[in-house]
Amino acid sequence: MDYKKVRTGSTTITRNLNDFDKDTENIYESLVIISKRANQIAMDMKEELSEKIKDFAAASAAANEASDEMVENREQMDLAKYYEQIPKPSLIATQEFINGQVYFRLPEADEDNHGRI
Repeated sequence: MDYKKVRTGSTTITRNLNDFDKDTENIYESLVIISKRANQIAMDMKEELSEKIKDFAAASAAANEASDEMVENREQMDLAKYYEQIPKPSLIATQEFINGQVYFRLPEADEDNHGRI
């Protein structure tokens, strides 16, 4: 997912609490859902960054064998700037929840099915 295209602010803003309990009717359940989604987004971002860093590490190791100098890699600097400008996972998850873009299942619904999913 391209998190740069997500339409949300990069800073925290004051939210109306009534927006959070529309779907779950409980603000605490809503916050748990948002935090779990933020964790998912953070893990996706971390995996994506790790894959990109592996490519740079391999190229860097080859370059270091050729010379003892530290070479600045323009692509690495651009990558760092890209990840610095992305909104934080908690802000993305909050915006997704308010827009109704998060799928969630409440445990009470599972109890009606006697534990069957």
